Formats: sequence, structure tokens, C-alpha cells
Amino acid sequence: MSEITVATRYAKSIIDLAQEQGIVSEIKADMDLFLKTLKGSPELVAVLANPIVSHSKKIKILDEIFLNKVNKATIAFFKLMVNKGRGEVLYFTAGEYINLYNVKNHITKAKITSATALSEANKATLVAELQQSVGGTVVLETKVDPALIGGFVLTIGDRQVDTSIAASLKKMKKEFAVQA
Repeated sequence: MSEITVATRYAKSIIDLAQEQGIVSEIKADMDLFLKTLKGSPELVAVLANPIVSHSKKIKILDEIFLNKVNKATIAFFKLMVNKGRGEVLYFTAGEYINLYNVKNHITKAKITSATALSEANKATLVAELQQSVGGTVVLETKVDPALIGGFVLTIGDRQVDTSIAASLKKMKKEFAVQA
């Protein structure tokens, strides 16, 4: 069974529990913190995935890092997963929890890469138009890539719009190569 499949099942169970207890948003914030912490610490990811490190050692490390920073249900969930030998999927489970949270709350992530930084007015206009298009809240991530020369690449869900000059030049190059 793939890690994502396992993570999705665990994420569904913790989000169901969170709904019963009315702490869905708190757990989401905990999962954000957990992911941010793991992204900043590849050593912690390695320890959680290492079958040689004992469950009690992993739990002690998680307690030291998160005990007073996250909800009791979250730390109990972490301990449950570690005790079941699923420490290696904690990272994926946190990511799947956030994905499920976003689906339930009609939150869509969008990413725009532009040749130059967008102004706040441009970002606000883009977010407003995207929200009108998708019918929910859009969380926009921005990135600057001067290699695009001009224009932008917008990714939302599984759709992508590429209006960059670099892509246009690449397309023209292919067309000239075919004609030659």
C-alpha cells in the first residue's frame, strides 16, 4: 500500500475526529506547524522514518517539539501513528489532512510565477477573478522567475495557463524547426 493511500486513510480519520470535537481548524493549524517544522528539519523526517529508532524515542522527540504547541488530540494522533509503526507517513498524513481541510472548506491553492513581482493590486485582482471562477476561496502563492522574460504561468488545481514570453519563444522555435 502506498504511503499516500495510508496517509489519506489516517488523515480522514483525524479529520473525522476533529469534526466530532469541533477542532478542525485547530488541528489544521497544528498540521501546518508540523509540516513547516519537518520541511525545516530533514533530520526529523529521517528519524520518524527510521525503523531502527524506537517508538518511545520518536514519541519523546515529538513531545519535546510539539507537546505545548499543538492540541492534545494532535499529539495523541502523532503518538498513535508512531506506536503503529507509521511514523514514516506522518508527513504525508499532515499534507493530506490539509488537502481534505481545503476541499471541505472550498479552498483552492493557486500558484503564479511571473517575470517580475506582482503588485498587491494585481494579486488582489487575480485572486478576486480566480475566486469568481472557481467559486471558493483562493490562496495564491507567488513566485518570480526572470527566465520567463515576460508574462506569467498560472497553476490552479490541475490546470495551467502559460502566457510567458519564454513559452511563446519556445513554441515559435518548434514551429520554425518543423518548417525548416
